[in-house]
Amino acid sequence: MSANQTAVIIGAGPAGLTAALEFVRRSDVHPIVLEASPTRIGGISCTIRHNGNRMDIGGHRFFSKSDRVMQWWTDLMPIAGDQAGEAAASISYQGKERQVSVHNEASADDDLVMLVRPRKSRIYFLRSFFDYPLALNAQTIRQLGFGRMTRIGIGYIRARLFPRKHEKTLEDFLINRFGTELYLTFFKSYTEKVWGVPCDQISAEWGAQRIKGLSLRSALAHFFKKTFSRKQPSDLSQKGVETSLIEKFLYPKYGPGQLWEHVADLVQQKGGELRRGWRATGLHVEGDRVVSVTATDSEGRTHSIPADYVFSTMPVRELVRALDCPIPPNVQQVSDGLQYRDFVTVGLLVDRLAVTEPDGSPLKDTWIYIQEPDVLIGRLQIFNNWSPWMVADPSKVWIGLEYFCYDTDPLWNMPNDELAKLAIAEVEKIGILRSSEVRDSHVVRVPKTYPAYFGTYNRFDEITTFFDRFQNLFLVGRNGMHKYNNQDHSMLTAMTAVDQITAGTIDKSALWQINTEQEYHEEKK
Repeated sequence: MSANQTAVIIGAGPAGLTAALEFVRRSDVHPIVLEASPTRIGGISCTIRHNGNRMDIGGHRFFSKSDRVMQWWTDLMPIAGDQAGEAAASISYQGKERQVSVHNEASADDDLVMLVRPRKSRIYFLRSFFDYPLALNAQTIRQLGFGRMTRIGIGYIRARLFPRKHEKTLEDFLINRFGTELYLTFFKSYTEKVWGVPCDQISAEWGAQRIKGLSLRSALAHFFKKTFSRKQPSDLSQKGVETSLIEKFLYPKYGPGQLWEHVADLVQQKGGELRRGWRATGLHVEGDRVVSVTATDSEGRTHSIPADYVFSTMPVRELVRALDCPIPPNVQQVSDGLQYRDFVTVGLLVDRLAVTEPDGSPLKDTWIYIQEPDVLIGRLQIFNNWSPWMVADPSKVWIGLEYFCYDTDPLWNMPNDELAKLAIAEVEKIGILRSSEVRDSHVVRVPKTYPAYFGTYNRFDEITTFFDRFQNLFLVGRNGMHKYNNQDHSMLTAMTAVDQITAGTIDKSALWQINTEQEYHEEKK
């Protein structure tokens, strides 16, 4: 690696901004980040502001099995010690215990801090709340009924004794771990609401990536350990816990976008560039290298930016179309067949919710999975519980109603006021709130939020083989790799790529192994 080289980074999401900050910290490579949005930073990890309230798109828990990522976050934003009774936190990094005295590090009165948040999410089904993961207690049995509970038990035993030998689909994957009845009760409807296709048409790889360590056995083991253990661990890494079962996580005081806006500021302070409103439209190829990126700025002018390295977080389908070299027919076919699921959040400011905790206090959940089949809403966030600073008026409740769709669906193209009315009617129908107590609403659409594990995804290796020929092009992040990464996995792809460039040794296969078999996968080895 020689001095004064340039890395053009397409996209200012977690992967793109991580790469940029790593470059300005550790090398002479000059990063130029192109972000199509003129206002948003952080990709889907941005924070949307509306009338003093803040929205988190999808809900982002700052938690990782990677010590490197945990330290990266807490170095940028110290942990506030006066939240949730936390006295201290311990983060292990590279085999060494890094003690963070959270009271001495920062206070919640500071702005640039991480809060330690208790995790609580539940399932709303049959117009009542179920613990997530399911708790084997009298309340659950009463809610589900003895007959259904019996079928769940029999189905699980049958799945353990006679598992499906070849896990080709997500349905195979889920039934093998939970049994048919539990799959039909709590997984099938919600998953198909998210993806818009039957579970038997979704690759099992989605389950292997997202919930590999979660099963009925692991959920029950966690429940009993939590119930009968007298000592709760203070280590935020929670390495012995499957990610879906963690008890606490970090969260920026003003939402996830606060951290990424801070990273963007640091990149620019250290000499890097962030060009907002610049959309990458073309990549010029010479031989086995991408030598420049063409971009259109916010005023419609076209620019050609020379590049020694290119990091792409743009959707793979768009990247293939942007290349000015011949595309093999099979690669074009796979690229054109890749599918994405789009996402709509309707924010509602309400006086109060119509449902409460058993003691009458406000709900403590960060998000709630809406399992009811008679409404389109898939999930509900309560932003007050992510951080009290997400809502301007603490006497109000600020919630986000999440819908999964395609950009060709009527829902996506519905006018904002009609979409807000639909959302209000749905949550009133299932007893969550009263429409008369809604004070404000805001609609946010996010395209290509979820890269899909169907369509031509089963041939995606043809895409990776094609891109391997370009020595200086790195596909990173969720859409950049067409991989359902969490933000920590997206960050690690960028870190690994910068590591390789700095060391002068390129092994792109290492990027594709992240969130596959590494230590930081969402499972306990």
